[in-house]
Amino acid sequence: MTSSALQLAPAIVVVAELLTNALRAGGKILICGNGGSAADAQHFAAELVGRFRRDRPGWSAIALTVDASALTSLGNDYGFEQIFARQVQALGRPGDILVALSTSGRSKNVLAAVEVANALQMRTVGLTGEGASPLGTMVSHHLPIPSGNTTYIQQGHMAVIHVLCELIEDSLTS
Repeated sequence: MTSSALQLAPAIVVVAELLTNALRAGGKILICGNGGSAADAQHFAAELVGRFRRDRPGWSAIALTVDASALTSLGNDYGFEQIFARQVQALGRPGDILVALSTSGRSKNVLAAVEVANALQMRTVGLTGEGASPLGTMVSHHLPIPSGNTTYIQQGHMAVIHVLCELIEDSLTS
């Protein structure tokens, strides 16, 4: 691991505590992203709703990428940039958390979702690649993977997601 990757460890612990506290209080985790990040969003939600390493009750997590009817109707009626924002507006409440994944940190539909989450007084977490990005400045907690290579960024996102799952599970099941 590089020293820049190790520098993320304290921020990952803070985000794990944020997610844990929201779940403990009955909040939900909404997760969004495009392409490979959409798959990562679904994977993260599945680990929280199902299980990561141990049997336990499921926790409230929703990948905003899975409902084809909602995605296509929202895209058709409001434009692709609103497919996640409308779902956040409908499902999100103060105390909930939006986790936004974007390797570039510039996906307009992801940024729109964060805008709505911020307006709803939700906490927001952004996973991106290295460098300045609109997403990194909009979220309350930013986890930038120290790479400009999309493949490595996505691998880093999955590693972070798995560490978050392990920390959350350890905290809520011990």
